[in-house]
Amino acid sequence: MVKLYSTPYCPYCSTLKQYLRDKGVEFTDIDVSSNEQERDDMVKKSDQIGVPVLDIDGSIIIGFDKEKIDKILKIA
Repeated sequence: MVKLYSTPYCPYCSTLKQYLRDKGVEFTDIDVSSNEQERDDMVKKSDQIGVPVLDIDGSIIIGFDKEKIDKILKIA
């Protein structure tokens, strides 16, 4: 399961969403600007308040780190 913690005004979030769509990766987009509980969950998992944060089956990736994303999702 892939969860993307994001905000609607974050350009890196938009880029990451498009990248995941282009690669055919299904993900749940969680808007932490309007969901305090999910924002707290993101901070617990990542120790970060910035977005984007990806949770890929428990592996946390902070920011748009294409190399890590590709490695974990086995994208060539």
